[in-house]
Amino acid sequence: MAVGKCIFPPMHQVSGIRLGTCNAGIKQSERDDILLIEMVEGGQCAAVFTRNAFCAAPVTVAKKHLGRQPRWLLVNAGNANAGTGERGMQDALRSCRELAALAGGEAAQVLPFSTGVIGENLPIDKLTAALPKALAQLAGENWSRAAKAIMTTDTVAKGASTVIEINGRPVTITGISKGSGMIQPNMATMLAFVATDAKISQPLLQRCLSAAVEQSFNRITVDGDTSTNDACVLLASACAEAPEIMPDSEEYAVFSAAVQTVCQQLAEAIVRDGEGATKLIRIIVEQAENDAEAVLVAKTIAHSPLVKTAFFASDPNWGRILAAVGRAGLENLQLEQVEIYLDDVCIVAHGGRAAAYTETAGQAVMNQEEICVRVVLGRGRACQQVLTCDFSYDYVRINAEYRT
Repeated sequence: MAVGKCIFPPMHQVSGIRLGTCNAGIKQSERDDILLIEMVEGGQCAAVFTRNAFCAAPVTVAKKHLGRQPRWLLVNAGNANAGTGERGMQDALRSCRELAALAGGEAAQVLPFSTGVIGENLPIDKLTAALPKALAQLAGENWSRAAKAIMTTDTVAKGASTVIEINGRPVTITGISKGSGMIQPNMATMLAFVATDAKISQPLLQRCLSAAVEQSFNRITVDGDTSTNDACVLLASACAEAPEIMPDSEEYAVFSAAVQTVCQQLAEAIVRDGEGATKLIRIIVEQAENDAEAVLVAKTIAHSPLVKTAFFASDPNWGRILAAVGRAGLENLQLEQVEIYLDDVCIVAHGGRAAAYTETAGQAVMNQEEICVRVVLGRGRACQQVLTCDFSYDYVRINAEYRT
């Protein structure tokens, strides 16, 4: 089960956006596994995709279609359509063609997305047969159903929603995400779909999304693996009554901050629902020379199996954290300047164990469900946070049994 309270929030409808779900029986028949998102004509679309060289066929197709004013997002769960060669490409393209024919658009206006098992051919006939059902279910209030339809090993649906004001007029931002394992995003997360009714140009929307992703989905890791299928999409329907958001304006700053907050909430939900997770760990690196250095140190800690298993065991084995900082590869690191904390308990100072540290104090922090590891490098003014979780027995079981 997910760490902490993971209650699906109230989701504000986004004018100009409709969602439909159905079951195609791609891997199971118990719940919906197809999601269709439709945007009215005249909207804008921004997206970021995985940097994994073996990116899935739908990712390749979606990248090509992104510049063609997309109106539909077609998502299937249960099969990644990755590592499937030319057949995978043809299946992804066919799904776009058949949806476009039914919906009255062009194939290039469809962005396909898949998530699930890698290396197995997509049961394309099942997917296309389900499209009429998904179209028939299109409605603005289906965000909860949409979040559930894209789940794979997730134990909870993930959503975030807010309403802001632009020049006194409401603008809505609502999104869903999925992900639980194979999470070390190198652009976004496994899948995330965010929509707004704001009026905004495509280049500015892309700028907004890229900035939000960098401070949200690119700051989480469950297991250090970057998926073949990662994608994050931001749709803007332009149906709000608020005026168009312009570059470098106060309105853009408000809008951009709200998009980032929604993305951060979705990203945190993924870590809380990490496969087998029992603890949420916030790793904050302060006084780094630059942001990249801070992220490097934080992710070195977050990716360490020894650190993650110590957290699962509630073992205050602070030497593992110290070792991770030391192997992060920082040049000219002054050890006497480094301080490491578990919450407010200083565990390392002046090059070794902090004089005031006690095992009892460390144990009290490690027993918590949510823990903050804070590293002070004493090298500069940059500060970054990375979220991760522990490694439990269940992580191994879930992934050992994934295809069975």
